[in-house]
Amino acid sequence: MSHPETALFHNLLQQQPRLQQAVEAIAAARSWQDKYRLLMQAGKLLPPLPAMWQTEAARVRGCESAAWVYHLQSQQQHLFLADSDARIVKGLIALLLSQMNNATAARIAEFSAEAFFQQLGLAGQLSPSRTNGLYALVQAMKTLSDEN
Repeated sequence: MSHPETALFHNLLQQQPRLQQAVEAIAAARSWQDKYRLLMQAGKLLPPLPAMWQTEAARVRGCESAAWVYHLQSQQQHLFLADSDARIVKGLIALLLSQMNNATAARIAEFSAEAFFQQLGLAGQLSPSRTNGLYALVQAMKTLSDEN
């Protein structure tokens, strides 16, 4: 399988402080409407995955929307590049990448999506199918980091 250039991963890492700010803003927002708006804005921080990398091999199974994930290991750190054709999913991906990028395999393995989204006040706000897709994405990231 072809793989995106390493530069795409590292360009995304430059957004890491802004992704962390998005996480903090969503956690602080009081209403679902505010959280939803901030979630859409977080998705805009992610560079679009070029069409040539939106392959079936990279597609996350279990997501209702189309979502793709790529992985790169640099020393002991894991980097992910992910995208979706759905704006809310792209926002959720941005939140996940804030936690998963530059993490060790041990940190990724212990990451709890349930606890993270509870902390952000998003648990219970997402549809069951969207929640299942989100967990499928987290599992794909865990599997990719465990294989290397």
